[in-house]
Amino acid sequence: MSSESATLTLAKELIRRPSVTPEDAGCQAYLGERLAALGFTLEPMPFEDVTNLWARRGTEGPLFCFAGHTDVVPPGPLEKWRFPPFAAEVADGFLWGRGAADMKGGIAAFVTALERFVQQHPDHQGSIALLITSDEEGPFINGTTRVIDTLEARNEKITWCVLGEPSSTTQVGDVIKNGRRGSISGALTVKGKQGHVAYPHLVKNPIHLAAPALAELAQEVWDEGNEFFPPTSFQISNIHAGTGATNVVPGELKVDFNLRFSTEITDAEIRQRVAAILDAHQLDWHIDWSLSGQAFLTPAGSLVDACKSCIHKVTGLDTELSTSGGTSDGRFIAPTGAQVVELGPINATIHQIDERVSIADLDTLSDIYERILVKLLAS
Repeated sequence: MSSESATLTLAKELIRRPSVTPEDAGCQAYLGERLAALGFTLEPMPFEDVTNLWARRGTEGPLFCFAGHTDVVPPGPLEKWRFPPFAAEVADGFLWGRGAADMKGGIAAFVTALERFVQQHPDHQGSIALLITSDEEGPFINGTTRVIDTLEARNEKITWCVLGEPSSTTQVGDVIKNGRRGSISGALTVKGKQGHVAYPHLVKNPIHLAAPALAELAQEVWDEGNEFFPPTSFQISNIHAGTGATNVVPGELKVDFNLRFSTEITDAEIRQRVAAILDAHQLDWHIDWSLSGQAFLTPAGSLVDACKSCIHKVTGLDTELSTSGGTSDGRFIAPTGAQVVELGPINATIHQIDERVSIADLDTLSDIYERILVKLLAS
């Protein structure tokens, strides 16, 4: 008879489904069966090639939501893995496989925490929901953002949301993300005039013309940050110009850049200030902008306090609040007014060959999730 925990068993079941984004590979249907048995009403929300699930238990507020994704990034070279990436092997105290930490382990911990909580508190206060997508690792067009649009259209509001993203650094619960920087990218084109390098009076070199402006953008102090966010950062990621010939001045320069921004500045202000710098250098320019997400922050309050308290009870840790790293689907949920945090496994191996999660950590995480539910919703 197996002695493995319910959380480990469920995590293995999910990992064995090769749900490379935007595929769900049946994960949500399987989770739906477990949730329906707990009294959840299931509402699949497919959009284009993306599978989404909104599952809710209860009709009253406040509404507590677990959010996560069943899609995973591609495994890469299979021969480099210690175990096949979708075999869900257990060895050395770890569960190995693509998605173990990001984030099928977190989803498994959600569900087993819910199963224990509902059994002990069938008449809990408010409502509980799960928002699960298969588009977090992809272009994030038809996933959580579309589900939130649907909920907003019918005024269905999330009060508290915990994302099971791998937020921890060295121990489960040592870090929780209570916000994320915004992200805006620009594809800049600077026009010049192509011609022979030996006749500089007949050309306009866009590289030479743009270089001072690019230097100014890189040196610009966009803001000073605040107690939760570092200063906004401007980074150039790609530059391209030229025909490949060494004797031709190019006719245009293309530059890709990104700003990760704090709550001290808006994307509108960024666009305006970039434009002002380019105009000051009298460039013939155009930018195609792409806003990936706004900055968001959940300060101290009922959700952050509950998370910190429950983490301390289970692990003894005084958790650190952080807004570092990239971004998450929390950027779509927070603007609705929800309190949002990310609390999940250790992130050391996410997106890597031999991704894995500690078996003990899965049970610790499930215990923390259950205690948060008790603290916020126990009747």
